[in-house]
Amino acid sequence: MKKRYALAGASGRGYRMYGTNIVNNYADVAEVVGIFDPNYLRAEFVRDNLDKNIPTYTDFDKMIAETKPDCVIVTTMDSFHHEFIIRALDAGCDVICEKPMTIDAEKNQQILDAEKRNNRKIIVTFNYRYIPYVTKVKELIRQGAIGDVVAVDYEWLLDKHHGADYFRRWHKWMKNGGGLLVTKATHHFDMVNWWLDQDPVKVYANGALSFYGPQRAPEKPQVRCKGCPYITTCELAYTGFDDISTRNVDPRISKMKNYLKGMYFDAESVDGYYRDQCVWADCDIYDNMSATVTYSGGTILTYSLQAFSPLEGVKFAINGTYGRIEGEAISSDIGPTELSFQVRVYNAKGEMVQYKIPQGVGSHGGGDTRMLDKIFRGNDSDPLGHMAGSRDGAMSVLVGAAANISIKEDRPVYIKDMVHLYE
Repeated sequence: MKKRYALAGASGRGYRMYGTNIVNNYADVAEVVGIFDPNYLRAEFVRDNLDKNIPTYTDFDKMIAETKPDCVIVTTMDSFHHEFIIRALDAGCDVICEKPMTIDAEKNQQILDAEKRNNRKIIVTFNYRYIPYVTKVKELIRQGAIGDVVAVDYEWLLDKHHGADYFRRWHKWMKNGGGLLVTKATHHFDMVNWWLDQDPVKVYANGALSFYGPQRAPEKPQVRCKGCPYITTCELAYTGFDDISTRNVDPRISKMKNYLKGMYFDAESVDGYYRDQCVWADCDIYDNMSATVTYSGGTILTYSLQAFSPLEGVKFAINGTYGRIEGEAISSDIGPTELSFQVRVYNAKGEMVQYKIPQGVGSHGGGDTRMLDKIFRGNDSDPLGHMAGSRDGAMSVLVGAAANISIKEDRPVYIKDMVHLYE
């Protein structure tokens, strides 16, 4: 019997990651039975590109009552994840939630309480765990390749194509997504948590708005790119319009014009949401941040994230009592565009073994395909613990939420003071 899934949020992730894959790759074991979104035009666009027989809803509870899903896939704006997770759990459904599970400690607690009282299951989709090089690092640590891990240096870089997009969308406001230390770094904190198999205990952080926002704005920054007098000269003008020709056409956006038009520009009349907000206009999130995290096993993480780099990707070093693991997965606008996955292990004698990790098939270095197979086809074997639940979702979010508090109040923040975790 096919498992029944309802989409809470006709978002890009809900459509392209889950809906499309269920319809095209997992139709023998799964089906989409309903699509909810307050913006009915966006929900209808997703339906029309998946299966025109799928009903759409602007009332979540009505969708649950009429379609009776086994599981709800939550891909709304991050600040609403908790609302639909809790309502789905209370209705007797399991939940698959796009990362981050939520954006702050209070909402985390509400989710954990709802899961406990309903005895249902939450899966948080940390696809980075499934990327081949990330899995390889987990295996090396578990095998004791460098002894006990005592320190991790982790640097994530977003280039100006990727980083700027967080300042064009709803993510630019802390209230919507918790800033990049939550909405983006939840991936990174979960990755380190998973590698170490330890809980974060204490967080101290710094953050600044160094590149985007009003400090580098034109004389009169506009609300959006469409119709802006600077459209032909702005280095980060959004070029996803059929009727705009600029000097900086990002090919990654140009290839998506029909999707962007249907999902966003044609649906503006319903909720007034602009997909092309000005990156130089008002915002309150950071684009330059760092954090130090102390773990339950004594390991210390030094983390940094910048959103305006000429490079895109990650560099990390993991130091143990008997060696060191180094790795990077970097692409560049000024060099090769294909990501290179390399992991090097140095033992206590100074000897080095290098692993060239091939990319997996599909997006996010093959992580998406592996994760979706695990979720929708599944098996009982998960020796490395790839599948993430609500506790994993909470611990990754709490590091970012603690970092936000630390920046605002200039103090260390202890995870134990933020939430009660059920064992």
